[in-house]
Amino acid sequence: MDTLTLSQLAGELRAHDIACEVHAPTTTDPVITGAACDSRAVRAGDIFVCKGAAFRPAFLSSAREAGAVAYLADAAKLPELAAAEPALPALTVAAGDLRRAMAIASAAAFGRPDRDLPIIGITGTKGKTTCAYMVRSIVDHARGKGTCGIIGTVETYDGIEDSPSRNTTPESPDLWRHLANACDAQLGGLVMEVSSQALKYDRSYGVDLALGCFLNIGLDHISAVEHKDFEDYFSSKLRIFEQCRRAVVNLDSDHADRILEAARSGSADRVLTFGLNRPEAYAWASDLQADETGIRFTLHLGEEARPASLPFPGDFSVSNALCAAICAEELGLSIDQIVAGLAVTHVPGRMEFYRTDDGRVTAVVDYAHNRMAFDSLLSAIQGSFADAEKIAVFGAVGGKAVERRHDLPEVAAKYVNRIVLTTDDPWTEDPADICRQMEETLPAGFPHETVLDREAAVARAFELAKNCGRRAVVLLLAKGSDATQHVANGYEHVETDSALAARHIAELNSRQRKSSTC
Repeated sequence: MDTLTLSQLAGELRAHDIACEVHAPTTTDPVITGAACDSRAVRAGDIFVCKGAAFRPAFLSSAREAGAVAYLADAAKLPELAAAEPALPALTVAAGDLRRAMAIASAAAFGRPDRDLPIIGITGTKGKTTCAYMVRSIVDHARGKGTCGIIGTVETYDGIEDSPSRNTTPESPDLWRHLANACDAQLGGLVMEVSSQALKYDRSYGVDLALGCFLNIGLDHISAVEHKDFEDYFSSKLRIFEQCRRAVVNLDSDHADRILEAARSGSADRVLTFGLNRPEAYAWASDLQADETGIRFTLHLGEEARPASLPFPGDFSVSNALCAAICAEELGLSIDQIVAGLAVTHVPGRMEFYRTDDGRVTAVVDYAHNRMAFDSLLSAIQGSFADAEKIAVFGAVGGKAVERRHDLPEVAAKYVNRIVLTTDDPWTEDPADICRQMEETLPAGFPHETVLDREAAVARAFELAKNCGRRAVVLLLAKGSDATQHVANGYEHVETDSALAARHIAELNSRQRKSSTC
């Protein structure tokens, strides 16, 4: 990429109507080759972004020691930062401009890799992760494992780095580093989940999306630390259409008319639609047939149609597949390659099925954690396992999204026979208090119990399944492949729901084999 100096970077900000000042202790105009906002991630040549209420000047010193050649900061913080690092050049902006300035600076520092890499952005209240993994499965199946990058809730893979994710969409310096890595690794494309927080707070600002996909909208993430109300949440998500060349919209979504209007008035030169049993859509599905092993349907894509299948049930799964099909076609794949890749999709912690050899007990692990996801998942399970005892294990997070404490037990009680309430990222709250609030929503007399230790709660659910006298389904909800619990003093390592399900199913199989040989 062309050389970028600090003064040129200041020009980039001014070109985006962000007022800034360069503070250079010497006449040196340092060359910027990257950006970081975590001192532990700084590489030589980076501009370091000083942000956050907990930021301390010591972080800047650590960044300088790691190779940072300049820093970007709130102008009001300059005196204390300059006192800590008087020889380090600075670029300052007003506090309200810092996040957008960080995104613009990161894009420029990494050489705008989005111009050479097809990027798919997916937003929605539910299904982002599943849809992203479907796209990845299609591309990797057609072109070889590791040819499609992914940035999302579960993991981040960019052809060079491969690690679990902390945020659905990373902060802009990290995001642009991953895009640059994907470009350097010559990946065929990258699919990323774009959260409402990323859109609201400019984490993804300026990324040129080949496709901007809007799956659905529901009531979620409403709290003092997320979105103040539904309108703030919805309007934040609609911003994805400000940065895409083509827009993709689910005709089956609530508020589809408003979503379509935003898509048509945004930056896209074409709007592609999808939906179930909607011949007017560009991608649509017909002839849906579900059973315990998955769902079969006819995929219609443009002028072509093929029989298709997914290894997990649910009409909502087919909806995600339709969006993924449009995305994969944008990346140059045929409908036959799309159908083949969908059939082998595996999403860590999403619609994972574990079954005993005799079929008596099935465990389902899914990240469903809001009203919309619960209703979609549990209705699908009810349809596929109508005659089975259904036992659900779940909790609700602390410190945010308080509506889930009412929504989750209310929805679950419509579809399952018994509930085991437990801990789920309580943060600074007492999980017992959260469970009591959930318990108050359940219908009077509904079979339930509270087991705060999540591993013990899962064990209890399998014990109930084993002794219920008929086929049983154990649903482990809301944590998926997450290996941590967010508690007051940070994150505690825990065994994932996927691992717990696999272990308990293996134990049941072992017992059955032993009893059959006696």
